[in-house]
Amino acid sequence: MKVNIGIEENERKAICEGLAVLLADTYTLYLKTHNYHWNVTGPMFQTLHTLFEAQYVELAEAVDVIAERIRALGEFAPGSYKEFAKLTSIKEADGIPTAEEMIKDLVKGQEAIAKTARSIVPVADKASDEVSLDLLTQRMTVHEKTAWMLRSLVA
Repeated sequence: MKVNIGIEENERKAICEGLAVLLADTYTLYLKTHNYHWNVTGPMFQTLHTLFEAQYVELAEAVDVIAERIRALGEFAPGSYKEFAKLTSIKEADGIPTAEEMIKDLVKGQEAIAKTARSIVPVADKASDEVSLDLLTQRMTVHEKTAWMLRSLVA
């Protein structure tokens, strides 16, 4: 059936294009954070292992929310490594970084997702898509706070 929720098809497609990038960024950062959780070493091991776990769990939950919003808007959500690799702005790490490098890398990832979410706001706002705007606001709040907390761990 045709989607009839008060948002024009071209606007829904534009919002979904942005949300697909947000989904790819979120999934990529999820995978990176999970990797760092497994592989962190050093004097801050226990703290970072626990912190990274909380962060990847939050990201995993966000992936589902973003994908479901794309579906509610009538489009298919990307869902493969190949699609995510084409869409994401987050770069994979080479090798296993030091704990401090992991923290700095995750700050960059959190900030990148906040920027991605912010870039979709004008499109959703123009379409009066309050549901997507709410999702984007929530994502920016989480990512900006997480970036701040991670930044606080390094000099």
